[in-house]
Amino acid sequence: MSKTIEEINQKIKRGEAVVFTAEEIIGVVKEKGLKRAAEEVDVVTTGTFGPMCSSGAYFNIGHSKPRIKLGGGRSYLNDVPAYTGLAAVDLFLGATAMPDDDPRNKVHPGEFNYGGGHVIEELVAGKDIRLEATAYGTDCYPRKKLETWINIKDLNEAVLFNVRNAYQNYNVAANLSNKTIYTYMGMLKPNLGNITYCSAGQLSPLLNDPFYKTIGIGTKIFLGGGTGYVAWQGTQFNPTTARAENGVPKGGAGTLAVIGDLKQMSPRWLVGTSMLGYGPTLTVGIGVPIPILSEEILQYTTVTDDQIIGTIVDYSDAYPNRRNESVGEVTYAQLKSGKVTVQGKKVPTASLSSYPRAAEIANTLKDWIKAGKFELTQPVASLPGVESGVTFKPLNERPIAQ
Repeated sequence: MSKTIEEINQKIKRGEAVVFTAEEIIGVVKEKGLKRAAEEVDVVTTGTFGPMCSSGAYFNIGHSKPRIKLGGGRSYLNDVPAYTGLAAVDLFLGATAMPDDDPRNKVHPGEFNYGGGHVIEELVAGKDIRLEATAYGTDCYPRKKLETWINIKDLNEAVLFNVRNAYQNYNVAANLSNKTIYTYMGMLKPNLGNITYCSAGQLSPLLNDPFYKTIGIGTKIFLGGGTGYVAWQGTQFNPTTARAENGVPKGGAGTLAVIGDLKQMSPRWLVGTSMLGYGPTLTVGIGVPIPILSEEILQYTTVTDDQIIGTIVDYSDAYPNRRNESVGEVTYAQLKSGKVTVQGKKVPTASLSSYPRAAEIANTLKDWIKAGKFELTQPVASLPGVESGVTFKPLNERPIAQ
């Protein structure tokens, strides 16, 4: 049995496409069997909703009168610094940027109440954003100071561009020390007081396509409440991470760089987030459709939480000091039960990502497809596979001659 994306799109146009979420497909295959289900099902939809630090947005604000060259100067959006080194009136705002006067962790743990992710959320919500800029002035761009309000509806372009999203599995975080620590995986209590994780598990996009057979550069996706595309493999892309027998990686592996029109998006699916003791970020909603082109691809989408393994890492010592040590392994079914046994101790668990919201994304994408509002795209290129030899290379520290 084999299908093509074009054949599936024709069924979408006729309103005949058979679509299930990655949660629903598990029972469908169990009831009908793999062969029959592969013949009948056209698309499986996935979803994830969690904090994704490597996110940001770029804008073209238009020219003031007289003109000003923001590049080489300083620009702030609601007191949050934006990167100006692109051109005269193009700005890039990172999700983790924060105001210059934020106390950070001076009084530990810092609250980080406002940052780039919050500005993006407010911009998408249609709120006015205060722009303050200074420049050095040129003959063609003489203005040296600008204070004004901007609104997303008035911007020439507003584009979400996230360089590392939708991690394919990730560390499970623990704390073996005798003091509370504050991390991007949340607050971790001492002496294995709790464990945190951040994945939708059986709903997560890249866990349903572990070898990137359908998800590639140019794949059309649900992004932030609108539509977007996979632009490239994400940073720290690492397909050679150790995998279980079913092909699912046991830790952080593939990632996606994604792009989309911010003007289509919603503050429900782009949420400014504060990580106590760590910093601000952006919680992002992403959903990826998986075309069922073969029985093999369908088989991957039937992965269940009890078949997905996470590696427990100590964030008090092994992680910050980059030691490749594991406290143990645990399945997502165990994590989602609320308690796991680690080193003979029952430890409560908590997720930084929202499974109900991931399910909502997968169902929304399913509804779009069934209504003929969302067609699939043929990737223009594949993501690097396991055989590519591509690995994430950590910093090779070399002393600088004095």
